[in-house]
Formats: sequence, C-alpha cells, structure tokens
Amino acid sequence: MATQLPYATLKQVFARFAEAEPHPKGELHHTNAFTLLVAVALSAQATDAGVNKATAKLFQIADTPEKMLALGEDALIEHIKTIGLFRNKAKNVIKLSRLLIDNFGGEVPSSRAALTTLPGVGRKTANVVLNMWFHHPAQAVDTHIFRVGNRTGIAPGKDEAAVERAIEDNVPAEYQQHAHHWLILHGRYICTARNPRCGICPIRDWCQYEEKTA
Repeated sequence: MATQLPYATLKQVFARFAEAEPHPKGELHHTNAFTLLVAVALSAQATDAGVNKATAKLFQIADTPEKMLALGEDALIEHIKTIGLFRNKAKNVIKLSRLLIDNFGGEVPSSRAALTTLPGVGRKTANVVLNMWFHHPAQAVDTHIFRVGNRTGIAPGKDEAAVERAIEDNVPAEYQQHAHHWLILHGRYICTARNPRCGICPIRDWCQYEEKTA
C-alpha cells in the first residue's frame, strides 16, 4: 500500500486532473434522478456502455417510478436481459419504484440513509446519486478508485470504506465534488489494472506506483 500523499502534493495532483478534464462527468445516461438511480443500480457487475444500451429505449417509456410499475417486471426484463443478474435487478427496480411512491412521494430522496433503504441500493450506489444529481461531494469507491487510491497514495486504504474516508479526509475541499469522476476516469483509461499507461499519466511526477516499477 502506498503512503498517503501530503496536502500540498494532493493540491498539485488534483490541479493536474482539473487541467486535463475541467468538467468530468459520469458516463451513465440518464434524464432525471430516478433514471440515474436505476442506471446506477443496473451497473453493478456490468459496464456503463452495456447499461446505456439496455436503457436507451427503457427510459423513453419508463422514466418515473409510476411508469416503471406500469411497465411491469416481465417487460422490464426484456429491456435489461443483456445485463448481468438482470432478473434480480429487475425485481429490485420494481420494488424500489414502489417504495419511492409509498415512502417518498415518488421522488428520489437526497440522503444516503434514505437511499440505502431501497432494494439494490448500497452505499456506493447512493454516493453516485448524491454526487451526480444532488451535487454532494460523496465518494463512490469502485474497483478503479480503490486501485488508483492505493497505487498512487492519493487515498490508500485496506478496503473501500477506508479509501472513501481517505478521500474525504485528505483531498482539498475545492476538488471534492469532482474527485470521484477524476479518479474513475483515471483508473479506466490510464491507471488500468494491467499495463497502466504510465508514460502518459498526468500525475506521474507524484505516483508511487511508477516509482516502484520503474
């Protein structure tokens, strides 16, 4: 595990991220808070591209909890059957649609505690929704962020919860809102699991992983 980078270094690291990608965005297609919630729930063990393909027509006809319930589980399955674990995910989407209506007036709640009462919505999913829709600096730690955090020293931790806490505790406040996106994009396209592209890495000046493998 790398050593936690100091504050001054983190400011330089995230300034470099911001220079390379000033306005980072999530890659899941959505039109409102509900479609974002559904897309994120569907993305577990699936690619964003695969989810986007499956939901392109789905969200045209079912972009609210009421419309999703009217569509029904069997029809929903037909839309998402190319996604892993589609049957269980369909059950959860129907159940969470019902709970949104019954418990939250048909609106997606804006607290982590409320979001995680919904079927198929864990802390990571809740954090994505809080960050992308409600602009709360929540950090959804996936495999990419976990890898980048530990390789580079940006946010080392023994598990996802520890990495999430390390980001929140150490990354300067002005970069917290977009830290989630910058780290995911860096992990997907540069600091990959195999054969990381260290030669074009914008933060290679400070990356501890490159030092160890040089």
